[in-house]
Amino acid sequence: MELSSGRAVARLEMSQVQSEDGEPFNESSDGDYESLPPHVSVTTHMTAGAVAGILEHTVMYPVDSVKTRMQSLQPDPNAQYKGVYEALKRIIKTEGIFRPLRGLNITMMGAGPAHALYFACYEHVKHSLSHIIQSGGNSHIANGVAGSVATVLHDAVMNPAEVVKQRMQMYNSPYRGLWDCVRTVTHTEGIGAFYRSYSTQLTMNIPFQAVHFITYELMQEQLNPHRHYNPSSHIVSGAAAGAVSAAVTTPLDVCKTLLNTQENVALSSVNISGHLSGMANAFRTVYRLGGLAAFFKGVQARVIYQMPSTAIAWSVYEFFKYFLTKQKLEQEAASGQL
Repeated sequence: MELSSGRAVARLEMSQVQSEDGEPFNESSDGDYESLPPHVSVTTHMTAGAVAGILEHTVMYPVDSVKTRMQSLQPDPNAQYKGVYEALKRIIKTEGIFRPLRGLNITMMGAGPAHALYFACYEHVKHSLSHIIQSGGNSHIANGVAGSVATVLHDAVMNPAEVVKQRMQMYNSPYRGLWDCVRTVTHTEGIGAFYRSYSTQLTMNIPFQAVHFITYELMQEQLNPHRHYNPSSHIVSGAAAGAVSAAVTTPLDVCKTLLNTQENVALSSVNISGHLSGMANAFRTVYRLGGLAAFFKGVQARVIYQMPSTAIAWSVYEFFKYFLTKQKLEQEAASGQL
């Protein structure tokens, strides 16, 4: 994206970037808004990504708590829910208004740095591969590969936070708080417990993010072909990408939840002692406990959570990316006039 450093950098418009004559501002006939100019620092991507990630996880966090409970393979009779709304209402009524937010603190601590790395890596790899594959144009292969590579970094940071978060979300969680959970898990299961589900998380998130980014970029081609800053197109594209990727990867998410929570009742019912580890073992255990239907437990809550979360993440990311880039160019233009 090449922007004039003169008077073209005038003011921030939420609808789109406009030039001085009022026409939609387009960097070039085939310019790609997603690929920022080379002189924009990695800090821009990381700042925008961190803010987007924190908001993505916090706004819809209560629904994520419901999703974790609905994926329980042997739930307590008091924690069996018919739907997302009914579950939220009952949790608040019986356990307190703040119960659906339990574990939010560790999620925010992990989401900031994880998403900063995630978006910075995605933009860099996509930009580099697009030049190789498509001579600078948009490439679905580049988008998918970039999303997958970014996921490896994201999950390395986020996986321990996911373990703590999901254990605190479960019904009758024995942990008094964040640090009690960290200390107890470390003491009883070792540091490895925080990465027990890492391979499953990657197996889930690499296809999730590949589908996510390909769907998002495909939607942008249809809704925003000139790649202006267009909040409505970012929201719709993000929601569609979140829904599709969440639905197709739910079976892996169920396995990940089992590995993270180590449900004692469920594991005891199939004569598993100790700790369950490994994706293959998780798949076999889920199937033994509930058949094929068990792989789609919580799919409704997962889609309901991911649609607005992904829409929020993309719209906030695109706004901050645009705003920070524009601010930098305004400073450069001002210094050039001195």
